[in-house]
Amino acid sequence: MALSSKSIPDDDLNVQLRAAKSQLVLYAKDLNELLVREQQKSKKLEATNKQMQAYAQDLNAAYQTERQKTSELEKAYMDTVVRLTLASRYKDEETGTHIQRLSHYSKSLGLYIGLSEDEAQLIFDAAPMHDVGKVSIPDMIMQKRGPLDEQEWDIIKQHPVFGANLLAGSPSQLLETAREIALTHHERWDGTGYPQGLKGDGIPLGGRVVMLVDTYDALRSRRPYKPAFSHAKVCDIMLNGDDRTRPTHFDPQMLDAFREIHEQFDVIFSEIAEEGMAAPTID
Repeated sequence: MALSSKSIPDDDLNVQLRAAKSQLVLYAKDLNELLVREQQKSKKLEATNKQMQAYAQDLNAAYQTERQKTSELEKAYMDTVVRLTLASRYKDEETGTHIQRLSHYSKSLGLYIGLSEDEAQLIFDAAPMHDVGKVSIPDMIMQKRGPLDEQEWDIIKQHPVFGANLLAGSPSQLLETAREIALTHHERWDGTGYPQGLKGDGIPLGGRVVMLVDTYDALRSRRPYKPAFSHAKVCDIMLNGDDRTRPTHFDPQMLDAFREIHEQFDVIFSEIAEEGMAAPTID
């Protein structure tokens, strides 16, 4: 049975109380020291947090500065290549509206097949440079009105290589994408294209996109060697083939996408029309 405090002698009880009091004083001291240490840690953490916030602000300012520099550099790249693209147009039958339409077709197709907005925009910006290599083709060939002989055609087939060489060596993602497109926009899914005879997924995505949309616009447009075709006729040619164009030339996924959104192409062609485009088309 537990003893009551009355059963403990007074001297012993006093000794126990003093011991308990001393122990409580020690506990209080330890707790106070612990509190002081935690406060010091808190102050250090607060100071560290403020320093981290300052670092974050500095990094954000540096990032924004570099982003601005990158944007200005990209604009400079764009300006240079746009000038090259304009130069190539003087040597070819292509028009400024053709180049504009190509960008819009490419973005519509890219978004439909699942590219992100940024990826589709990159192809939009790079697509106009696809034929920049034609600046390296002699005028006597580019401006020839009659049919090209075999040797002249072999030279024409090198314009993708010339364009890729013009665009090579830049750190710009835009120009690298443009280089890929310039080099591969005449390659065909079945391997019958040029200049490398690439096949299937071996052709970069941008090249496959621009190859399809360039074919559509070329068929819709009047050329010295052909009349302008109606949208319906062009769809029939691309989806079913004729003596020059085969469905096997195109990435099947993109051809299926074209089948679904071909009306968007017709709208783009109508909205970005060039002067004299009202000429009759062949159905």
